[in-house]
Amino acid sequence: MRRGKITSIGAQVRRSIRGISIVLSVPLVIGLVIMMISVSRTQAMIGRMNAAAELKPSLESTMAENLFAVAAGRIRYEDSGVAELVAEADRVLDLLLKETEGEGHLQLVIARRTMDTLEQYVTRVRDGMKDGTPIQEIESIVDEVRNVGRLVADMLDAFTAKEILNAAEAGRRLRLTVYISAAVEVLLLLFALIRTGVETRHLTSSIHKAIYSLEETVRRIAEGHFSDRVRGIDVEELRELSDQINQMASQLETLIEQAKRNQDHLAKAELRTLQAQINPHFLYNTLDTIVWQAESGKGEEVVRLTRNLSDFFRISLSAGADWIPVTQELRHVSAYLSIQKTRYRDILDYEVEQPEGLEEAYMLKLLLQPLVENALYHGIKMKRGGGKIMVGVRRQNRMLTFSVTDSGRGMTPEELERVRATLREEPQVALIAPEPTHGGFGLRNVDMRIRLYYQKQTGLMIQTGPEGTEVSFTIPIRSRGETEDDESISRG
Repeated sequence: MRRGKITSIGAQVRRSIRGISIVLSVPLVIGLVIMMISVSRTQAMIGRMNAAAELKPSLESTMAENLFAVAAGRIRYEDSGVAELVAEADRVLDLLLKETEGEGHLQLVIARRTMDTLEQYVTRVRDGMKDGTPIQEIESIVDEVRNVGRLVADMLDAFTAKEILNAAEAGRRLRLTVYISAAVEVLLLLFALIRTGVETRHLTSSIHKAIYSLEETVRRIAEGHFSDRVRGIDVEELRELSDQINQMASQLETLIEQAKRNQDHLAKAELRTLQAQINPHFLYNTLDTIVWQAESGKGEEVVRLTRNLSDFFRISLSAGADWIPVTQELRHVSAYLSIQKTRYRDILDYEVEQPEGLEEAYMLKLLLQPLVENALYHGIKMKRGGGKIMVGVRRQNRMLTFSVTDSGRGMTPEELERVRATLREEPQVALIAPEPTHGGFGLRNVDMRIRLYYQKQTGLMIQTGPEGTEVSFTIPIRSRGETEDDESISRG
């Protein structure tokens, strides 16, 4: 199609002045239409940004302040206006989601799902006031409303930033359209003045070749071939455009790579945050057990429990390191099971393999303890008479396979399918609302960490039956030098 249009331009040059005048007006009309479309889109962007800005105050402060007034008993929940604020926020977010495309849409999807979490907290405040929940619990829930509201507001800020970038890009495209229209007008006028067949054919051929090259390059760039560049442009008026396209392609290539890196870093940061959430009930119960043993005069048991608790938290923190020796990971899960064995003496038995030759092998930390905790709380405790947890390690060349097997009640096929479906979800979705498991960050987040840090398509493998459940994963062995390049490590 482009070739036909360019050829028709050369034919139009040899026609009358009246025909040339008509042709000269076409780029102007097209430019005006494009400018009107661009202005309309820009106004729509501004409208969306205004809507997001108007929504922020209620999310950041108004909603939480009104709920604090409800918790303090100054007003009733029905009179606080919180329900109306939530409904308005839902309406605005749904409208923005409907009208927004591109990168800003992802921010709105995240904001909308986070808003669902906020609504759950608001519902808890409302129900808590009706049920007579202590004011301290109500206030803590209101604090969560404030925090989640600010998180939604931050996501709206990110959405606004994307819209600003989109508006800037629209302005750039508008300027580019004006430049192209002006260049075409100059070329058409030149054709009319030269009035020679040879020059007309030569110029038409040059324009055709240049525009086809630009079109082909832009098409390939749009398909994702960002290394392509415009070459062989013989028309002087289009050289700047080709340089801009080449520069745009280079910037796109750089920005996409940077965006991928930033996305990985963000996901890792969120997983570290989840990983750092220590289950207070485990700590309280362990300290209660230590006190009980001390009161019973069991000094050796107190020393053993205290050392195990110290090992557990020292390895959990690892001075901020992400990678620790495999022996530390096994010692960490052994300390955890030893503590739980004291608490669940009659129902829990365990075994942790300690293979030799792994002193110099490093792995991502805290992959086993959540699996063991899941086996304890969802397998052993659910079975009459208890059972046994076995942690296995098998080495094959440069690969390690870990397995956590329990002799608990197992899962039904429906339960197993639900768990596997959760593990198949995209990581970005699950990071917003971590699963509320006893393990703090649970099977889902262990699976995500394996896939993200080891660049694997699959993480956890789950097998279950009447005799219990086995959760396993396989990872490559990494040396200390391999982890020092991009992550912090524990020195053991």
